[in-house]
Amino acid sequence: MNGFPEVRILSAEESERAVDASALLDEIARGFVDYSAGRVAVPPVGHLGFDDPPGDLHVKYGHVRGDDVFVIKVATGFPGNVARGLPTGDGAMLVLDARTGLLRAILLDHARLTDLRTAAAGAVAARALARRDASVIGLLGAGVQALLQLRLLAHVTPARAVLVWNRTRERAESLVAEAALLGFNASVAPDAATVAATADLLVTTTAARAPLFPADAVRPGTHVTAVGADAPGKQELDPALFGRADLVVVDSRAQCADHGELSHALAAGVVRADTVRELGEVLADRVQRAEESITVCDLTGVAVQDIVIARHVLARA
Repeated sequence: MNGFPEVRILSAEESERAVDASALLDEIARGFVDYSAGRVAVPPVGHLGFDDPPGDLHVKYGHVRGDDVFVIKVATGFPGNVARGLPTGDGAMLVLDARTGLLRAILLDHARLTDLRTAAAGAVAARALARRDASVIGLLGAGVQALLQLRLLAHVTPARAVLVWNRTRERAESLVAEAALLGFNASVAPDAATVAATADLLVTTTAARAPLFPADAVRPGTHVTAVGADAPGKQELDPALFGRADLVVVDSRAQCADHGELSHALAAGVVRADTVRELGEVLADRVQRAEESITVCDLTGVAVQDIVIARHVLARA
């Protein structure tokens, strides 16, 4: 009546029910290839940090050239909410028409789609970079993201043994029980270094601001995916690990050099930016890893992932 089209509004439950994990992994992979090929317009990430209590807000947005929609995503992370009995983050995605600029849909996803697309990126990286005969998955961190990483890794690796470490042992034990429901045989490790020394496929999912384990704990043949360092000041990996790695992969050179694990490695002088590959490049080139290689993938989260999962949900909801 007023010229504006009807706007679809989807709840977090509706959005999550619409996700087909196997299809999403393939779509996220294609999104990374498009991004690295320059087919996606992605402005710099907006970031607002808070000190008391600690927390942050991310604003990510972008457009895949030729698509009929573009996406704006806001997501918050306030880890202290656990003590208050509250979720640690919230968020929503706005889907707008690329021809008219008019709003098409609002995904009130409570950051669940952000969590899922992050886990999907981890699974895509593992599918491309981890050993095919990996048998032990190591998880540092035991929150929502750790469980989602397992859920999506189940689609890309035969490994079902899991070793978990978390600063709060009770949370690690809870994750072990949740992992069992997904078909994994999980146990709690005494420390992060034990996990790093045992895993064939190591995933770090914490809000740490200092390395969790020494670089020399990682064995040849191990793949490491780091997803926690998504804002300035965050760090999970020892920069020396980048010096040991045979292949360093990032989701975005610019983002990771600014505030990812790569930024710490560049500052330490243990890696050169021109030797780093983007995940989209690795996927497009079908890079093969040597059996005893150490590979590291630094994921800070790129707006193309939000575009892909928003399209995915709207097509299936």
